[in-house]
Amino acid sequence: MKKIFYSFLPLLFCACQTLPTSSEWLARGDGYLKDGKTAQALKAYNRAWKLNDQNAAVYASRGAAYFFAGDYPAAQADFIKVLEINPYQADGYTALGSALAAQGAYEEALKMLNTALILAPNKPETFFSRGGINFMLGKYDQAVQDYSYVLKIRPAADVYNARGAAYLQMGEKEKAEADFAAAQSDQVPQKLNDYTMID
Repeated sequence: MKKIFYSFLPLLFCACQTLPTSSEWLARGDGYLKDGKTAQALKAYNRAWKLNDQNAAVYASRGAAYFFAGDYPAAQADFIKVLEINPYQADGYTALGSALAAQGAYEEALKMLNTALILAPNKPETFFSRGGINFMLGKYDQAVQDYSYVLKIRPAADVYNARGAAYLQMGEKEKAEADFAAAQSDQVPQKLNDYTMID
């Protein structure tokens, strides 16, 4: 009798283990993405999506993976889905704006970022993104305003460099050089935000 009982223990143990949930696959994907393993992240996100296709966080993370992989139309589609599930997700508008801008749709991207700022008026990442779009549209004075706001809240080398580039376009060489010098300081982080597109 003991032999029969012991032979069923592995089966019983396996039956008690739960299969990974959508959230667990999402967490795995996020880990892969942070490690720069985009292909593995996308596989994990697709598994999470199959388990729960109404999880906005899955679309947000998968959209970020597509964005970082350079597949901007796929990123755009996922960010649109985030906003269909939750139209009050400010970071979703910022992410969608970034995907649109990457495809050259600057005016449409600007509308998305302005909507994000209505919903979350103090996010430095959104101001930084909007500054970049204003720069691409040749609205250098507005880009400087956006970058200056970010630098008051969270100084970073990439923001100083961006504002310096806008100053150069405006013919303000001394201000540009001051910003480029500030970007070289080891007192500020190199990037405003390394990873997240949607919190």
